[in-house]
Amino acid sequence: MDTNGGFEPVYCTIVPPHILDEVARHEDSALATPARRTLERDALERTRRRLTTVIGAPAATPPTAGAGAPHRTVYDAGHRQTLPGAKVRGEGEEPGEDATVNRAYAGLGATFELFLRVYGRDSIDGKGLPLDASVHFGESYDNAFWNGEQMVFGDGDGEIFLDFTLPVDVIGHELTHGVTQYTANLAYFGQSGALNESMSDVFGSLIKQYTLGQTASEADWLIGAGLLAPRVTGKALRSMKEPGSAYDDDVLGKDPQPGTMDGYVRTGRDNGGVHINSGIPNHAFYLVATELGGHAWERAGQIWYDVLTGGELDSQATFQDFARLTVAAARARYHEGAEQEAVLKAWEQVGVPAP
Repeated sequence: MDTNGGFEPVYCTIVPPHILDEVARHEDSALATPARRTLERDALERTRRRLTTVIGAPAATPPTAGAGAPHRTVYDAGHRQTLPGAKVRGEGEEPGEDATVNRAYAGLGATFELFLRVYGRDSIDGKGLPLDASVHFGESYDNAFWNGEQMVFGDGDGEIFLDFTLPVDVIGHELTHGVTQYTANLAYFGQSGALNESMSDVFGSLIKQYTLGQTASEADWLIGAGLLAPRVTGKALRSMKEPGSAYDDDVLGKDPQPGTMDGYVRTGRDNGGVHINSGIPNHAFYLVATELGGHAWERAGQIWYDVLTGGELDSQATFQDFARLTVAAARARYHEGAEQEAVLKAWEQVGVPAP
């Protein structure tokens, strides 16, 4: 816990360390050097997050927009690593010539819109928190992250990763870490950390589906589609439909995500495998959403949101704890009908008992 109202702002990146580790070991310096620089920068940001835990984060700027309206500011870091950079677009201002700035602005808005219109949540803290983002961070920086206070996007190296504002679900994923920070505050280690990552994948995917007007059957259920450069043999960073199938590349290696507890990975790396084992609750959500059909942000998303924000999800929750609460949330909102049955069936399929 920190002194920032009891919340612990963790440092969360969209590209997990195990992918960057693979690239950093490559014999081609054009590929390895950006990955190494990214890993070094990520390590520094994690240290800063730990310091924030001790000294507290700075107070957020009060919103100037009315309740229920976004307050977005996009900054240009100018390929430096000093945040936030120069302000280039504020709330209500017209689009400029920089497509990266415009995508970041739109992605912040899409995330705000889903949480407000579907779940009645006013920004990520529920109280109209301003949404800040910095683009063009660092030189060939291969990541995007939420640092507990704002969004940050790299441009990618052009060889493995492209501009990190391209997939709207990446923006939604990272901002959902902020929602988790202000609600269940799931500890970023082991199964609770994998749940933290999974919540961001779930709502990142829902934000994309909501923006595109897709049903559960129409969605691709990919996280980060369009982020990988053409030379990479892969379609995204992760697949909720088929965990472990997102990429199989000579540089990145093979997607290690399991879809069931039979493949659960026990490791000390990546905070206990938070980006790997998140495939299990990810797949459970996919199964619920496709079983129920229609728009996934409605019934399936509502159940997951009820658990995240309901106050009963412990910060150290296990998969089984979360599964139990989703069953209870489905019953509380929809009674003993198709929703509860879909949730029970999904957790059974991924090997997590949900009594």
